[in-house]
Order: sequence, then C-alpha cells, then structure tokens
Amino acid sequence: MVNFNDQDFFSSKCVWVNGPVIVGAGPSGLAVGACLKEQGIPCVILEKSDCIASLWQKKTYDRLKLHLPKQFCQLPKFPFPQHYPEYPTKKQFIEYLESYARKFNINPRFNECVKFAKYDESCKLWKVKTISPNGSEVEYICQWLVVATGENAEKVVPNIEGLKEFGGEVIHACDYKCGEKFFGKKVLVVGCGNSGMEVSLDLCNHNAQPSIACRSSVHVLPREIFGTSTFELAMFMMKWLPLWLVDKIILILTWFILGNIEKYGLKRPSIGPLELKNTQGKTPVLDIGALEKIRSRKINVVPGIKKFSCGTVELVNGEKLEIDSVVLATGYCSNVPYWLQESEFFSNNGFPKAPFPNSWKGQSGLYAVGFTRRGLAGASADAIRIAQDIGKVYKQDLKQTKQKFPTHRGCIYTS
Repeated sequence: MVNFNDQDFFSSKCVWVNGPVIVGAGPSGLAVGACLKEQGIPCVILEKSDCIASLWQKKTYDRLKLHLPKQFCQLPKFPFPQHYPEYPTKKQFIEYLESYARKFNINPRFNECVKFAKYDESCKLWKVKTISPNGSEVEYICQWLVVATGENAEKVVPNIEGLKEFGGEVIHACDYKCGEKFFGKKVLVVGCGNSGMEVSLDLCNHNAQPSIACRSSVHVLPREIFGTSTFELAMFMMKWLPLWLVDKIILILTWFILGNIEKYGLKRPSIGPLELKNTQGKTPVLDIGALEKIRSRKINVVPGIKKFSCGTVELVNGEKLEIDSVVLATGYCSNVPYWLQESEFFSNNGFPKAPFPNSWKGQSGLYAVGFTRRGLAGASADAIRIAQDIGKVYKQDLKQTKQKFPTHRGCIYTS
C-alpha cells in the first residue's frame, strides 16, 4: 500500500500513469509505444529534447544514410514506403519516424529531462522525476518503466593530452553537418568507425585534406557482395552455418572485393566481424567509397595520437602533422547510470548485464529497449517482447490498480 502521509510522494506535481513510462522518444521508444497502443495499453513517453529522434534530427551529418537495407530497419507494424530507396537517407528516415508517430498517435512529453528514476519498495511502484527548461518538476508514478534512451545517448570525448591547447576548431562528429566549411583545410578525424570513415569521405568530397587516426584494428567490409547486402547475406548464411564459418566466408569474399586493406594502415582484428559485433558490440565499417579515397591517398590513414600541441598533432610513431581542425568521431555511450537508481539489471557502463537475447527484461517492471547492439532490428524485436509481457498483466491489474490507488489530492491521473 502507498503511504499517503509520505511527504516526498507529493512534494512536487505528481502524475499517476495508468501504464508504462517510457524514457526516450527515439526509434526504440516509439516502437514500444506503438506496440503498447496496438494492445490498448496507455503509456507516457518522456523526451528531454523538443522532438522525436533527436539524435537523428540534431546530431547527425547531412550525408548520412541507413547502413543496412530498409527491411532490416523498419519498426514494428509499419514498413517503409515502397518508393523509398534500399538505403533511405537521413531525411527520409526522419519522415518515416514522424509518420510512425502519427499513425499510432504517439505524443511524447517533450523538454522533460529525467533527473532520476527509482523503484519504491514500500509502494512497489516506480517514481520518475523530470525537470523542464523552466525549472518545473514533475514526478511520474507507474508500475512499469521502459528505458529507451539507447546506446548512443551521450557523446564520448576522449581525454587526449594537449587537445585544449591545440588552438584550432575541435568538434565532435555529432556537431558535424557538412564538409563545405572545411574547404582546403587539413582536418584530422579521430576514429575509424562508420562515422569516421563517412566524415572523412565527406571532407574529401568537399576538397578538404582529411587524415583519419586509426588507433585500433577495424573490419572494413563492402556494403554489398555480388549485388546483395553484406548484412543480408550474412543473416541468410547464419540460418545454416555456424557463426565462425560465416565470418570466414565473409572475410574471404571481402578480400576478393576490397583486396588487402592492411597495407593502407587498416589492420583487421583477429576476431571475425560478426563475432566481434556480438561479443564486444563493435560494428564493422560498411564501405561506401572511403576506401577508394584511401587507396588514392586523398584520405591519409595515420596511427594513434600521442598528444596535441598548438596547430599540430604528434602520433604514436613520432610523426608530427600540421592540422587546422579536428573532428572527434569517437562514438557515444549510454546515459542510464546518470539517472536510473538501480544496480541489479544495468551495469556501470549503462548496458543491461544479461546478454542478448535476455537483455530486455529486469525485475519489478523494469525493461530496456535499444541496448542489444543489433541496431533497429534488435530494438524492434525487444519492443514487441516488452509490449507482450506488459500486456499479459495489464488488463487483469487495471481494475485492481484503480481501486488500490483512488484519485488523491495533488495527484493527476493520465491514461
């Protein structure tokens, strides 16, 4: 039973949610919301930004396209339009998500940043406190909490010696839009993942002089093999063959298509691309033209960075480069540890402790979506599981919940 004498319970505006609270209005949060709506289960989606899919709308470069064919990226119960290309553009994907929200009548509560969420053992409910830009606070009370902030909630900025003394422009890839303003400049791109490769390609296409710092090994694969998506081909083979064998076949085919990339400074990991993705979450680079620029020396591959100084960077091999600007394509991380007061389900790095496919459900009505390291397809699969799991108990608990927690002064009910 809730102790209604608890001053903390009604210390701020209190909203009882007759269904789950979903934190995050990106593709993962929208997918869960749609699956719940299909079952007639109400929910509240909280979003700290002022729009859905803020990462896609505000923190991606203009030339971005989906790396996988659209059939592997669609959300539940709503395919991409037939006229969309196989690899939709950033603009098309945002339009798709907006259409998705309209179709399922999903209306997130924008500009509400979650300060904390915790499970109250005394009343067996979740308390989620948010703050808006004007300083107003709201506390949501719910039976289920869905964490949908995803793997890429916050940018990662490495602590590199001398970076503050560099003097030139330093931006993260989330703030990079187009290479036009870098015309003629010497730009160091730090990081050789998909973002680093595509930013380097874009810089090259705008007549900049990019160098890409490749500190560790990386798998570079062709986006397509014999006209078929490399990912689609791998998924097909995994129906019949073990993962290690699929990795070997993909790497052999890649060698025939791309040749030996190690002579350009791109060392391959000893672990195969699919195994590396499954065990460490490291996504292989799907080449869309950067490798050709690397071969022609229009993109310069350099080893790891030792330190920066005014206008220059010293590499681990002792070489020094004069550069004008730096783009940090150093990735993103989960922000869950900053606001979720829970230690059983999530680890310190903000990912569920349980490996896929058991990473979607915790204890006491806690769920996670978008943390599978398997892209939009993984998020969609988890969204369906979560909605089905909540739906099993929602209807039978609905009458009992309303009787147990009648309208109370200071508490607003929402459905």
